[in-house]
Amino acid sequence: MAYIFLDESGDLGFNFTKRKTSKFFIVTFLFTKNKNELEKMVKKTFKSFSKKDFNNHSGVLHSNKESPKTRNRILNLFREKGTCDIITIYLNKNRVYTKLKDEKHILYNYVTNILLDRVFTKKLIPLDKKIKIIASRRETNKFLNENFSSYIKNQTKNNHKFDIEIEIKSPALEKGLQVADFISWAIFRKYEHGDSSYYNLIKSKIVEENPLFE
Repeated sequence: MAYIFLDESGDLGFNFTKRKTSKFFIVTFLFTKNKNELEKMVKKTFKSFSKKDFNNHSGVLHSNKESPKTRNRILNLFREKGTCDIITIYLNKNRVYTKLKDEKHILYNYVTNILLDRVFTKKLIPLDKKIKIIASRRETNKFLNENFSSYIKNQTKNNHKFDIEIEIKSPALEKGLQVADFISWAIFRKYEHGDSSYYNLIKSKIVEENPLFE
């Protein structure tokens, strides 16, 4: 079994007068043949915490809430693993077609499908094994739902003659999603804030990084 952990950073809002509206939207695939390695990274990080820090986390690591020390630890542990790779697509929201701005669920599905298409076309993961996409379930995310799953499955089957599995789970239950969150966040920091310090830690693991609508 090959696994693709899906995470995104930024938002799909287009009202740039709002302070928290991001300029970029990032979708990242973290793929591996051994998801146990990702689980070990999270467990090892938790073991390094003091009792107080451990109790404050409720079993989940969130990149935007962690200390630089914890971020560096997770990203360095990831870089050391030879069986994990990254592919990402970044979207400058100022370049999005007007029509797509009003159809955010279509835009999300479209971006994710482009990324998946590149994975299959370039054979970035073994295509002789079953492939499972694991995406994060978030209350604020309206796009990771049954329509999303059906769209991705149908596109993959029609375009690549491949049946793919999709699971939408919480990061608490699927620790690989916590690692994917750090990866996507690090890439987002590069584009949104011009900070490449975290990105540089995992740059060697990125096999493809492309813009959309450039």
